[in-house]
Amino acid sequence: VDVFQAWCGPCKPVVNLFQKIRNEVGNNLLHFAVAEVGSIDALEKYRGQCEPVFLFYTGGELVAVVRGADAPLLQKTILEQL
Repeated sequence: VDVFQAWCGPCKPVVNLFQKIRNEVGNNLLHFAVAEVGSIDALEKYRGQCEPVFLFYTGGELVAVVRGADAPLLQKTILEQL
């Protein structure tokens, strides 16, 4: 989940990375979503941050968090979680 602030929007440069990985591993294993922190109470602790935050869930449980648009770290985290 790409967690973003309304004033800066979702992290568009990372979308290509997610699409590339999704094509490599298959559509059923990886799902990408965006969430604006101001509209979801459960994301309140991420409000006011100026960097993108990526939350990784498996079976409804938060399993990893990556702060910032670090493409190599995001790719590593995705592949480790898969």
